[in-house]
Amino acid sequence: MPSYKLYYFDGRGFGEASRQLFALAEVPFEDVRLNREKFMELKPTFPYGQVPVLEVDGVQIPQSVAIARFLAKKFGFAGKTEVEQALVDGICDQWKDFYAEIKPFYYGKLGYCPPGWEDVEKAKTEVLIPARDKFFGFLKNLLNKNKSGFLVEGGVTYADLFIVDNMALLVGWVPEYFEGHPEVKISKFQIEAYYKRVQDIPKLKAWLAKRPNTPF
Repeated sequence: MPSYKLYYFDGRGFGEASRQLFALAEVPFEDVRLNREKFMELKPTFPYGQVPVLEVDGVQIPQSVAIARFLAKKFGFAGKTEVEQALVDGICDQWKDFYAEIKPFYYGKLGYCPPGWEDVEKAKTEVLIPARDKFFGFLKNLLNKNKSGFLVEGGVTYADLFIVDNMALLVGWVPEYFEGHPEVKISKFQIEAYYKRVQDIPKLKAWLAKRPNTPF
């Protein structure tokens, strides 16, 4: 069996989906959680000077989605057919677009407000909520297209893990995240049920119960 070592900060962020894939597959890995000092020390050794980085038998693979896709294909969580795998990749790319849209709110909550977005409450109202409404509409359409309860017919994939863990973070910051606006009113129960369905997968639920409690 290959030797896996995952480098990321001591948080969930872009490293958590890969950790969850290891948990779902019951494959051991070394979970290397870096503080700022250790990251700065190791930064020159990483391919692009950033994390996450997955080391497989000494070979470093950079970039969060590339890592998750690699693991998902090895462990059976990338989609059941080539077409489904392409759909999953597209879903994950769309989630990254959503993440890019909400950066003023996201980084504001972490204490790194972008210029012009020092008011985090304003960023929630003007950035997060509109982006959420649009993205939830996409999720609702995907869930309506298949009977699996996940975003593609073949079952849970790495895209579900990225999306639901990001939801969990946002629900922690905004308890009313599943409430309030027209698109959410239409899809609230469906989206919230999907969120809980993913988190209730037994192997994933066990990981969530034991993982370190971190602020992001």
